[in-house]
This record gives sequence, structure tokens and C-alpha cells, in this order.
Amino acid sequence: MKKRVVKNSPFIKFKSSKIHNQGGFASKDIKKGTKIIEYGGKIITKKESEKLAEKQFEKSKKNKKEGAVYIFELNKRYDIDGNVSWNKARLLNHSCEPNSESVNDNGHIWIISTKNIKKGEEITYDYGYSMDDYKNHPCKCSSKNCVGYIVAKKYRKRLLKKIENLK
Repeated sequence: MKKRVVKNSPFIKFKSSKIHNQGGFASKDIKKGTKIIEYGGKIITKKESEKLAEKQFEKSKKNKKEGAVYIFELNKRYDIDGNVSWNKARLLNHSCEPNSESVNDNGHIWIISTKNIKKGEEITYDYGYSMDDYKNHPCKCSSKNCVGYIVAKKYRKRLLKKIENLK
């Protein structure tokens, strides 16, 4: 099994977060466009990924401090299982108003700042989840544009309509 081992980032310190459990916070000012941290882990097949995601999700239901999913798509055949202790990027939280984004740069998943980030600010990105099983992924980011669930920006209006129709 291959691993994508990554170095610690000089831009982040990890501590308690108001969003969820722990989070990554800027240890110094970060300029827009900076590669903040690489998302590492074990390189696994799509089949392994499906099994692991299901297992991790069940585990997270029992222990609320556990994250639900730590898997990133690498390409059509492989994913990265980021649920390893040496992958600190797994601790970064979702926000509906993120200051970073995830980018696949030639098989390396980077969290890159989309704006200038001040020292002490929590580093967040949009997890990009689809609307499938949205109820299983409540959002606690508390941003003014939060829809209450972790879904990609492109689904938020549709989700708000769906929620309104359910009332």
C-alpha cells in the first residue's frame, strides 16, 4: 500500500475549534494563493474507499468527536484515506464561507488560501459534499450563509428550497 506522507506546515497550528473538535489556525499571516498544507494518507482503490467511508461514518455516529469522512478523490482509480495520525490536514474544518479550497495538483491534494488569512484565523474550506445523505452531515460553521448542512456551494440554493418545501 502506497502512502502520501506529508510534512507539517509552517502556516498552521492545531487547537480546539468552535466549529468542530479541533481545527487548523493560521500561525502567521497567509497571502492569497498560498499552498498551506498537503492532505496526506494511504492511497487506496475506489472499492476500498467505499468500505472505509461506510465504516468511518458508522464510527462517527457513535463518537461525535470523530469526523465522518477523511477520503479525497485522487483520480478515477484511487483515493487518499486521510484518516491517519500524521495527516494533520484532516483536522481542517468545513465552512460555508471558507478562506481556502482543496486543489488536486498532479495527484497531490493541497489546501490553498483563496484570500488573505490573518494570524489566528481558522483555516477552512468547502468539503464539496453532494446532496446525497445531506442530513447525515450537519454544519456548525455558523457563517451568515450557512444552510445547516455540509454541502457544496453549488447545491446550497437547491437544499434551501428543499428544506423550505419540507416545512
